[in-house]
Order: sequence, then C-alpha cells, then structure tokens
Amino acid sequence: MDKDLLKKLSPLILAMDTSSLHEAREVASKVVESVDIVKIGLQLFSSAGTGSISSFKDDGFEIFVDIKMCDIPNTVASACRVLCDYEPLMLTIHTMGGVEMMRAASIAVREHCDGLGLRKPLLVGVTVLTSIDLFALGKIGVDDSVEGQVCRLAALARDSGMDGLVCSPLEITPVRREVGEEMVLVTPGVRLRDSDRNDQLRVAAPGEAMKSGADFLVVGRPIYESEDPEGSAGRILDDIRL
Repeated sequence: MDKDLLKKLSPLILAMDTSSLHEAREVASKVVESVDIVKIGLQLFSSAGTGSISSFKDDGFEIFVDIKMCDIPNTVASACRVLCDYEPLMLTIHTMGGVEMMRAASIAVREHCDGLGLRKPLLVGVTVLTSIDLFALGKIGVDDSVEGQVCRLAALARDSGMDGLVCSPLEITPVRREVGEEMVLVTPGVRLRDSDRNDQLRVAAPGEAMKSGADFLVVGRPIYESEDPEGSAGRILDDIRL
C-alpha cells in the first residue's frame, strides 16, 4: 500500500452500519467533503454483498471492508483472495483466529495481488471489540486486563504479517508502544463530548484519539443518524484540528 496515499486521505472513516445500500450511498453522498473512506460492516455486507464495494467505489470512495474474518486458515485465505479482486483499501481479520490464520491471509493477499497486478489491501487485525470491558472479558475466560489482552493480540498480529490494527481510543498508546510506528491504527469508539455512546464502552473524543497516535477514526451513528451528516462530520474534523 502506498503510504503517501494514506496520508492524503481524510482521517475520518464513515461506518455504514445499515442494511440499505441505497440509504448508505445517500448518506455518504452528503459527506464527500469530509470523508474519503467508507466502512462496510457485517450488516451492510450481509445485505448487499460485494456489490456494496463496487457501488461505493463507483461513488469515488475508498473502501474499508470490516467483516472481521475468523475461520480456519484456508477459508480466510480464500475469502481474502475473493475480496482482493475488488481492491478495497482495508480488510479486517479477527486476531483471535490465531497466528496461522493471520499468516495464511497475509501470504494469500500478497501472492494473489502480486500475481494479478492488483493493489494490495491493508490487512487490519481486530483484537478486543470496543463493546467489551473487563467484566465481559472475564466472562469469556480471559484472565487479563483489556489492555493486556489487546497488546498480546496486537503483537501476534504484527508478527503474523498484518498491516494494521483496530483498537479503542483507550488502548492506542500502549498498542503503539507495543507494535511501533509502522502499523496503521484504526480507532472506533470515537464520540464528540456531547454525543451518545450507544453500545461503545471504551470511547474518547476525536482529537484525543488522534493525539494518542491513531491514524484513522471510525464513526458511524453520530454521522448517519444525524439530521445534518455533513455538519456532524465537520465537527468531528474540527475536534481533530483543535
């Protein structure tokens, strides 16, 4: 991936967590001055499939496919090859699938894209979801702090060939310390100080997240549920510039 391209892109990623591709495209069309990247999550992908990637690319957006792939190595590698044909900017892999799965995905993406002359997407590892706190982590049998678990999985992702990580605002600093400056950090759970947290438990303001070391911020409902999506996106960018 061309790092100069990444630097030219807006740090604000619009998450389209809806089942309606028409609705998603309509909202995206209102924020083109503030947003270069659209995130297609599991809900929209389940509804519209790879057609959603093509549609947003036709609208001029870069695409972040966030379906958090986690399966046996061969299955994830095969899925990555299919998605690479659409040349998204980023794909997410859930790090809980283990080292062999992540390595298989990394190798498959590199070989497939090199062989066909395609732009290689960034493989972004998901560690601990931002809806999970210490209590929830303990209930699934993880006997460690959220930060400890995130950093452990982040190191595995780095060593397995991942290009970046998704991490909450609260873990940006320790993750950056763990993996160094080369990996791209994508941060959800970003809310303006007067916004509803929804189901996000580990959150911070946009400016705080960027100052901590995030490269991109993912924001969904505060923008697409707003009566003024462009104004909401602009306020987030203003907070970043403070």
